[in-house]
Amino acid sequence: MASLEELLARGYSESRIRVRYAETDQMGVVYHANYLVWFEVGRVDFIRDMGLDYKAMEKEDNAMIAVIEASARYKAPARYDDEILVRTSLAGVRGTIVRFRYAVLRAATSASDEQLLCEGETTHIVVNREMKKRDMPQHYADRFRALLPRLTKLE
Repeated sequence: MASLEELLARGYSESRIRVRYAETDQMGVVYHANYLVWFEVGRVDFIRDMGLDYKAMEKEDNAMIAVIEASARYKAPARYDDEILVRTSLAGVRGTIVRFRYAVLRAATSASDEQLLCEGETTHIVVNREMKKRDMPQHYADRFRALLPRLTKLE
């Protein structure tokens, strides 16, 4: 877990994942839907790195951020036992809508050989437990809006 200062300095949160055999398909590459799972790992880590607690947001504030759109563009295959990095940044916040951007890379084995595997974006709407649209809890909205101009978007 990174600190808020590290998040601001980098402009993104970074999660490390080791590809498990069960995540690969018959061709020996990571099945495409697993990238969406990794986006979620990155998103939860990003929120944690912001100093917020998504679990508490759900439990105490009756607020969840439901995915309403997801996109992924695949660049190169990940394979079993690769160490991957999921870099997550805040792409936008407006009203009850929050967007995150992701870059999934194969971790470098030397100084300059990271490889972009996939890039994507998710769009979320804030809902309550009954899946009804609601306002984002104010302290979360304030933090997102304060950080947005200070965070570098992934390219």
